[in-house]
Amino acid sequence: MFKKLIPTDAKFFEMFSQCAKILESGAKVMSDMVASGDIAASAARLERLEHDADVLTHEILIRLDKSFITPIDREDIHQLTLALDDCMDFMEAVTERMVLYGITEITQPMRELVEVLVKQVAELNKVMPVIKDLKYEKVIPHCIEINRLENLGDKISREAVANLFKGNPNPLDVMKWRDIYDNLETATDKCEHVAGIIEGIVLKHG
Repeated sequence: MFKKLIPTDAKFFEMFSQCAKILESGAKVMSDMVASGDIAASAARLERLEHDADVLTHEILIRLDKSFITPIDREDIHQLTLALDDCMDFMEAVTERMVLYGITEITQPMRELVEVLVKQVAELNKVMPVIKDLKYEKVIPHCIEINRLENLGDKISREAVANLFKGNPNPLDVMKWRDIYDNLETATDKCEHVAGIIEGIVLKHG
């Protein structure tokens, strides 16, 4: 009752949506990259977006430290903020490694994994504006779809890695692509982690 009588800082929900928008921009860069093959330019754009995400993460954590009463548990705000930042980190890690390894081709599994990631991020952008309502029925369809997409990403990644070892592959090429696929698959895992945190918040506070 005491908490309900004191105004809370609802700005956090708006900032979560801003984080999701940065992820959306990042996913769009990756989608454009697999379509155009312009890896270097995409890597530079994702590096800037990753910096933007870090700045916003820092702003949220500073606001959290200064807030007396928060709309949801402080631990949930902290966990969700870092999970969103992790998504961006692994997206940027993909293009960073492609440049580092001198990758110039885009494989079909990579196209499919990027498509999964784009769809997951789209669902995150749909669910972010409704978290503040704390209504389970509003968030659960998006969380279920994000989880389904993560399972699809796992399947694509497993098959892609298995195919790397067929025939007489170059061990260095296997190493490079396995690392790239692992980072892409981890990015889809992180999106699922965000969905799980959101579901937990709504179950707790709804």
